[in-house]
Amino acid sequence: MVSRKVHAYPSSTRVGLVTRAHFRFQHRIILIMTSAFKAYDIRGEIPGQVNVPFAYRFGQAVAAQQPRKSVVVGHDMRQDSPALAAALAQGLLDSGVDVKPLGQCGTEEVYFHTDHSGADAGLMVTASHNPLNYNGIKMVLEGAQAATQDNALGPLEKLVYSDREFPVVADYANRGKLSLNLQKTAYIDHLLKQVEGLSLNPLKIVCHAGNGCAGPVIDLLEQHLPFEFIKVDHQPDPTLPNGIPNPLLPEKRERASRAVIENGADLGLAWDGDFDRCFFYDEQGRFIEGYYIVGLIAQTMLRKAPGSTILYDPRLTWNTIDVVESAGGVAKMCRTGHAFFKQMLREENAVYGGEMSAHHYFRDFSYCDTGMLPWLAVVAELSVNGMKLSEMVEQRISAFPCSGEINFTVNDAKKVLATIADHFGRFNPMVDTTDGLSMAFDDWRFNVRASNTEPLLRLNVETRGNAGLVNSKVEELTALIRSV
Repeated sequence: MVSRKVHAYPSSTRVGLVTRAHFRFQHRIILIMTSAFKAYDIRGEIPGQVNVPFAYRFGQAVAAQQPRKSVVVGHDMRQDSPALAAALAQGLLDSGVDVKPLGQCGTEEVYFHTDHSGADAGLMVTASHNPLNYNGIKMVLEGAQAATQDNALGPLEKLVYSDREFPVVADYANRGKLSLNLQKTAYIDHLLKQVEGLSLNPLKIVCHAGNGCAGPVIDLLEQHLPFEFIKVDHQPDPTLPNGIPNPLLPEKRERASRAVIENGADLGLAWDGDFDRCFFYDEQGRFIEGYYIVGLIAQTMLRKAPGSTILYDPRLTWNTIDVVESAGGVAKMCRTGHAFFKQMLREENAVYGGEMSAHHYFRDFSYCDTGMLPWLAVVAELSVNGMKLSEMVEQRISAFPCSGEINFTVNDAKKVLATIADHFGRFNPMVDTTDGLSMAFDDWRFNVRASNTEPLLRLNVETRGNAGLVNSKVEELTALIRSV
């Protein structure tokens, strides 16, 4: 591992406030054993990889990378997040860049306000669903375009970990200006446009915020919608007393599922900490695979924009293709990952794109992912059809049953993928390598791909109307993976 130096950072006597008088420029060296920069964002352990000095220098680097007049800065509910956001903001201010703070918010609020306010970039301090001892930064560029290794993160990494000393603007008149916190009104109004003019049924909805940042947004939407919200772990809490909110993990679903059943709710919703992912439970408390939610939302979007393009990821595909084409839309595959979806949505002018991992992207939301528009789209679909959520998804589950994503810890992902390709290649399947390895046969298909962040292989299997075949093929593939 390589030791890296981070120089020159502010110290503050008021944690969480960007107050110029309380910041003092110092020279100090912090040893960081590994870089916090990942493929799509910055994530690392507190305080070894991500800390106040790092955040301050990152803010300076953002200003130095290219000329920027203003940057939106927000943070989640984690204990370290306000101080990190303050340091980010101060690094920008000291470099002559105006800061538009959001305070505590969700990642999508930074995306929205970056585009809406005409800022040159947006920065969100969050660790999303990572453990408590982690934190990080998500970044978007002008117009809420995705920040990638090529257009931003790679050059920023070199700047942050270089020996370059960034100048501090000494002339007070030329320093950055700190605005008052941006108001949520425009963001809430934009969300409500999703259901504008619709006759919505008065549903009872369980909301499991997981002590993340979703709760306050639900409170603001509640005033305008005919729904009764049953709120579970609703208030943001930096200690996360009920564990990390990540409903993608089966063990994190029990509280929401039970609340749906006990309250006789029509459906349940859940989010991760920064609510850029939204998860669903039907009226029976059953967790609904994100794959089938993509199809429901696609139907709603195609009703509003007939003939439009819908994007889907390579892991599970047949249901989405069938739904989209039956509704007169155009279904196109996109490589997994938010940067790829955001780019392809723009290139194809697609109205919507959905990943089975509960990331949903909308053209009219600056081509970004959001955890609020998906459930508004689903309740709109329920109101139009007058059906229960279980009835709507059961039709699709029966037509295209799937395994859900199964994770395997492996030592050599490339060797495992080669073994699988060799084993099934003799049956002459259709092969796609857009993301990992996909093989399709007449009545079943699978995708297996390596994780971008962990030593894992992720497996998904689906069939045409044969749930038993799903189980047998999962067993076959599991044995093959474990044999390597």
